[in-house]
Amino acid sequence: MTTTRIPGSKSITNRALLLAAAARGRSRLRAPLVSDDTVAFREALRALGVRISVRGADWDVDGLGGAPRTDAGIWCADAGTAARFLPPLVAAGTGSYRVDGSAQLRARPLGPLTSALTELGAEVESGPGGGLPLRITARGLGGGGLRLDSSTSSQYLTGLLLSAPLMRTPLTIDADGLVSRPYIDMTLSLMRSFGADVTQDDTGRLRVATGGYRGIRLHIEPDASTASYLFAAAAVTGTTVTVPHLGKTSLQGDLRFTEVLARTGAHVAVGPDATTVTGTGPLRGGFDVDMGDISDTFMTLAAIAPLADAPITVRGIEHARYKESDRIDAVAKNLRAGGIRVDEGPDRLTVHPGPMAPTRIDCRRDHRIAMAFSVLGLRTHGITLDDPECVAKTFPDFHQELRRVFGATD
Repeated sequence: MTTTRIPGSKSITNRALLLAAAARGRSRLRAPLVSDDTVAFREALRALGVRISVRGADWDVDGLGGAPRTDAGIWCADAGTAARFLPPLVAAGTGSYRVDGSAQLRARPLGPLTSALTELGAEVESGPGGGLPLRITARGLGGGGLRLDSSTSSQYLTGLLLSAPLMRTPLTIDADGLVSRPYIDMTLSLMRSFGADVTQDDTGRLRVATGGYRGIRLHIEPDASTASYLFAAAAVTGTTVTVPHLGKTSLQGDLRFTEVLARTGAHVAVGPDATTVTGTGPLRGGFDVDMGDISDTFMTLAAIAPLADAPITVRGIEHARYKESDRIDAVAKNLRAGGIRVDEGPDRLTVHPGPMAPTRIDCRRDHRIAMAFSVLGLRTHGITLDDPECVAKTFPDFHQELRRVFGATD
């Protein structure tokens, strides 16, 4: 059995950074993820006047006690969470702000979020494609009732929820067509940890009271999405991998990927404070699974599906087309380039078993494409990546850890 080193959760790190920045007093974030996305988020908050001190493996955040009140430019780099979470934060304050990011991030949609901010009282000017760069003139947000199209991303809802306690009146949201519900559960749990009053009725309507946040100490658990690659690698190599500090109390829905791996025949043990996966032999296929709530891990399954003994179908993932890349298209084309039969629909993918020919993977600057196909490379000779360094977005040491645990090469 090998214990693998998985860095902190990106989703928790960036949510906690914003909550700590808006809180009264100091927060200490223990073992946050240090990656391109989280550093971009941290530096954006510093541009807003938030004092963040790095102390060994911890970050101390001196909160503003509310929303920012300044004029600033915010650079999001490639971080989608920064582009979706920070506009509501600055709009809840006062000042003039310009929010921008990379060409890849400019191509990602923001329409439902900017429409909601306008309805709540912000003056928002979008870029040519309806997304970044944004110019926001902020005079505070009024709260009240809101309907939000959440069918392409849950991050719009998360961004509004995180800043709702800073609004003038309570915010009530109906999230239409919500995808990736576990990420909203994570958001609500973290908000409550920082002192927010959030309730939900039987219809799913969310209500957030005013009152702000208070600083806390928070240990950031390992990233479950990142752990999926190491768990899958254990399944395909017939080895055993344990991820400590990621167990039954995890805030992350993506730990449910292990349930999908169990359907392929892997042995899975989720304990109070660790999860262990053991490969037991050839992968079993012949099943159909809805991964809409854990769509960041569907690529992990799809990339190893050629090794199964029967086709595997993944459904409910249409919103994955609007991530860092069109992830359904990226997976399908890379597998087909290696001679694998793939049937594709708007929200589904069926991967048929077969030998994958040596293939140079088109990563599309998408860290999850690179990491998923690296796992296939453990069992398929000649898999190379056109952009191996894109993993720095969430796991800078991914290739080194894969090599340490499985003897893999880049």
